[in-house]
Amino acid sequence: MEKIISKQYTERVTGSGKINTMKLLTKTTVYFLLIMLPVFTAGAFYLYTKFNKEIKHETDEELVNDKLQWMRYLDSASVNNPVFSINTPEFNLQPTEKAAQSKHKLKGVSIYQEPENTYAPFRQLTQVITLNNKNYELVLRKSLIEKDDLIRNIVHVMLAAFGGLLAFVLLSNWLISKRIWKPFYRSLDQIQKLQLNKLEALVFERTATHEFNQLNAALGSMTSRIHQDYTSMKELTEDAAHEMQTPLAIAQSKLELLLQDDTLSESQQQSILTSYDELQRLSRLNHNLLLLAKIENQQFPVTEAPDLCKVVEKYLSLFEELIKEKELDIHTDMADTAPWPLHPALTDILVSNLLGNAIKYNYPQGKIRIKITTDTFSVTNTSQLPEIPANELFQRFKKHSSGYTNSNGLGLAIVKKMADSYHFHLSYQYQNGEHTFTTGA
Repeated sequence: MEKIISKQYTERVTGSGKINTMKLLTKTTVYFLLIMLPVFTAGAFYLYTKFNKEIKHETDEELVNDKLQWMRYLDSASVNNPVFSINTPEFNLQPTEKAAQSKHKLKGVSIYQEPENTYAPFRQLTQVITLNNKNYELVLRKSLIEKDDLIRNIVHVMLAAFGGLLAFVLLSNWLISKRIWKPFYRSLDQIQKLQLNKLEALVFERTATHEFNQLNAALGSMTSRIHQDYTSMKELTEDAAHEMQTPLAIAQSKLELLLQDDTLSESQQQSILTSYDELQRLSRLNHNLLLLAKIENQQFPVTEAPDLCKVVEKYLSLFEELIKEKELDIHTDMADTAPWPLHPALTDILVSNLLGNAIKYNYPQGKIRIKITTDTFSVTNTSQLPEIPANELFQRFKKHSSGYTNSNGLGLAIVKKMADSYHFHLSYQYQNGEHTFTTGA
């Protein structure tokens, strides 16, 4: 009952499944990063484009201003109808047959630079003008090398600034989110440590966040209801088992008296005997259910460590008649001392269940091997019965196959509950017709 409720509760709280998950803080940071990176990239591209456009605009204004200065100078030249021919990288004036133009043209060009053996970017202005009744093509250029260097430097500064800003925003967001979500993780930690059999009233702290207070109130109410339901079911099971003991004992005693009545026919005696056997089986079932409840409540404190070797020897002596009846070959390999961290009563139950099953389900002239070390206890027995399926191994009221008779299916479940409650392992192995159960720290 506790295992089913715990499993369902854990699945609801943790959302267990095969879906890949990540922490909420990590997911928030990733989403924020995915949103901010395109925004920052678009912003950087916009600023770069805008800045580059402004530089070109300023360069064009400089070229127009230079053109006006040159035209004033050429108009004022008092040479007798000279024919001008000037050619430099930044200024070119050559006679042309083209028609005069009223408006200049601006464009970007690349001009070969002999010293550097490379092409350099220039901004160029061209216009056909008239001087002394002659047409000239005026070409003015402005180098963009320094301006490109300036743009690159500005881009580097922008990238560094954006990178630093992004890192600062991410770090700030992470620190702020971590602080804000701290009450949530504290509440989650309390829920994860919750144990039904040790459930106490959970007190969740008040926070400055309204949603977290609502969550804590819901969790407190939920855990309180779960505890009440669990306690009610556990008390019902224990009370029912206790109340059944008296009528079972009375019914058994009455049937025993009837069996001693010589006036009963053989068929009547057989019916009474069958009823008596079923009552005994019901009595064992009732006893085992009570035992399971006590183990779940850990009502068997470990006050001393019994010698497991002596317990095994005691039960080998108790089962001696059954062993001789089946002519079983018993082989023991036990350490000199084997103190076992378990209550003496539970140690008896552990040994009697494993050894009793090894005898019960063995075949005549079969073998049983018992091995005890300082931290393990194993029982291996031959059997004609098949391997017990893993999904049915320790289930309550599961008899596994038609070959397992005279069983209420609680023996291995009790051993498993002891292992879970007192923190030692229990494993099962089937090989070459032999069943092996091993327990240990």
